[in-house]
Amino acid sequence: MSSLRRRRYVLAGLLVAVGLLAVAILWEVVAIVFFAITVAYVLYPLRERLVDRGVPQRAASALVTTGAFVAVMALFAPVAWMLFQRRNAIIELLNNLPDELPIEVAGFVYLVDISSVVDATSAALRQLAFTLAANSIFIVLELVLFTIVLYGLLLRPNAVGRAAFEITPPGYHDIIRALHRRIAGTLYALYVIQAATAVITFPVAFIIFFALGYEDAFVLAVISAIFQFIPILGPGILAVGLAAHDFILGMPQRALGVLVLGPIVIGLLPDLVVRPQLATRRAHLPVSLYFVGFTGGVLTVGAIGVIAGPLVVAVLSEVVKLLSNRPSPDAD
Repeated sequence: MSSLRRRRYVLAGLLVAVGLLAVAILWEVVAIVFFAITVAYVLYPLRERLVDRGVPQRAASALVTTGAFVAVMALFAPVAWMLFQRRNAIIELLNNLPDELPIEVAGFVYLVDISSVVDATSAALRQLAFTLAANSIFIVLELVLFTIVLYGLLLRPNAVGRAAFEITPPGYHDIIRALHRRIAGTLYALYVIQAATAVITFPVAFIIFFALGYEDAFVLAVISAIFQFIPILGPGILAVGLAAHDFILGMPQRALGVLVLGPIVIGLLPDLVVRPQLATRRAHLPVSLYFVGFTGGVLTVGAIGVIAGPLVVAVLSEVVKLLSNRPSPDAD
């Protein structure tokens, strides 16, 4: 074994060992760092465009990082503020619901007990408000950490790539490039396509909810846009919940309206308009793989699984593809 190859193996082993140690020590912030890395992956082309137009690297990295921070705040801040303002009204509405819901089927009346569900929901909302208030300082620190890591990655984007090529034998560089293309395409689909779909969803949902007479049409539209990141189900979850709420309150016509218009117009229409325009071959991500990765990721590792799950499934699919395309030893 040559000294150069031995050096590569030693460096690769050291990188893996230090990486595992860093994950163990910094486990509480691994999710934040992971999201920053994936966002940097997607925003790197935008940063390169600014640099190509003469913007200094530091200024370009700062501008892109600031834009990402503002986008995150603009997405979640209105929802959080409106829910905080209306927390008492939501709990009061839940408390005013009847303890039992009569449902008539084939001439028989069945009483469905909903008091336990209402009590559990009220307790969950109170606990959520208390948790957010108690952890507000940590949320701010996590946002600061996300911003710092994102800026650092955009400022020195090629360091990891150079390290990967350095410790990998030249004969395997094509694998790294293939995985890079797959990761970039998957993250593009997860962030750019879904974000664009969410942006289109907001005005559509606002019009529907306003036309149906919902007082909090703005908040419901923002929540619908966020729910577009949930594969297959999407805003349909919110529509089903609103329909059940309206039916309990004795508004069956509005319940039927939101149950029909929610999944079809709010959930499906923006997806049909946006996805064909943006889903190029580079960003191809089958819905089946997306759903398996999303569901498994969320159930296994929590919020980080929203991105980590589909990404792992996509990388696994790419590795299987590379194995199936491997030339036979007897090809020559």
